[in-house]
Amino acid sequence: MSTSATSWHAALESLPATPEKIPAFFFAHGSPMLAFPPTEGSDGGMMGYHGPKGPLAQFLKEFGPTLLKKYRPKGIVVFSAHWETYGERLVSDYPENPLLMDYYGFPPELYQLKFKSKGDSKLAQHVVDLYKKAGQKARLTTVHESRGEDGRGFSGPGLDHGVFVPFRIMFGEEFTEIPIVQVSIDSSMDPEKNWELGKAVAQLREEGILILAGGLTAHNLRDRVSFSPDTARAVHKEFDQAIHQAIATDSAEERKKALFALPRHPGFRASQPREDHFVPLYVAGGAGEGGAVHTIVDLYGLASFAFGI
Repeated sequence: MSTSATSWHAALESLPATPEKIPAFFFAHGSPMLAFPPTEGSDGGMMGYHGPKGPLAQFLKEFGPTLLKKYRPKGIVVFSAHWETYGERLVSDYPENPLLMDYYGFPPELYQLKFKSKGDSKLAQHVVDLYKKAGQKARLTTVHESRGEDGRGFSGPGLDHGVFVPFRIMFGEEFTEIPIVQVSIDSSMDPEKNWELGKAVAQLREEGILILAGGLTAHNLRDRVSFSPDTARAVHKEFDQAIHQAIATDSAEERKKALFALPRHPGFRASQPREDHFVPLYVAGGAGEGGAVHTIVDLYGLASFAFGI
C-alpha cells in the first residue's frame, strides 16, 4: 500500500463535489500524540507515524480544507470512538463546545490545547428527532451533565480528543464558521446497531450536513508494535488487508456483509482488543448505505473512507 502523500492528495482531489448529497466519512482520528510539540519525540516508530510530523497529521491538514471547499457544509455531526452510550443516543447541545481532556499520562501542554467551536440546538434537536423517527431512543445532553463514559472511565461534558485533536489540525484552533454536534456510538459494539445509527441520520447528507465518524483501523494499546507498519506483525497486516478487500467489494450488499464479517477475522483482536475504534466505520457505512465507497487513505492502520459516493 502506498505511503506517499500524493496518493491521498489524488484521492481527495477526485472526491466528487456534491454539496447536495455529501458523502459520509470514516477517518483516522489519531491520538493526543498528534498534538505533541513537533520538536518532541523521535521521527521514527510509533511516535513518528502517529505524531505531529507523521502521515496522519499531514493528511488531516489537507482533509479538513478539502471537505469545506467541496461540500460547503452547514454543520458537522460527528461520531467518535470515545463516546459511547448503551441503548440511548446522547446528542451534544452545547452553545460553545467545551473540551473533554479524556486522556492521562501526557505532558502538561496537552491539557492546555485549544479548539474553539460552537454547537447548534436546532441541529442537535433535529438529530434527536431523526433517531426517534427511526424508532431509537435519543435525547440532548448539555454542559450541565456528564455525557457518559467511553469504556475507560472518563466522563463529563465536551468534545473528546477523538474530535478536538484531529479537528484543530483539520480546521484550525478557532473554528466557529459552522456548528459541530457530537453523537454517541452504541456501546454494544454491535456492527448492525452502529450501522443503523448512521442510517438513521443519512438524510442529513442531503441537508448540507457533513457526517464524520472517527476511529482507527489498528488500535491495540496493549501491543504497541501494531501501531506502525514498520513494527506490525503479519497478523496485523493481514487484518488491514482484509479491511481494504471488504471495502473494495463492488456490490453494496456484499460489501456490507464483508464489513460485518471483519470482527470474526483471525487478526481482528490483534488490532482491536475492544471494538470501540472500529465500529465508527459502521456508522459511516450506514450513513452512506447503498452508494459506492471511495478509499481516501490506504496507509496501514490509518485508513479513511468516503461512503455514499
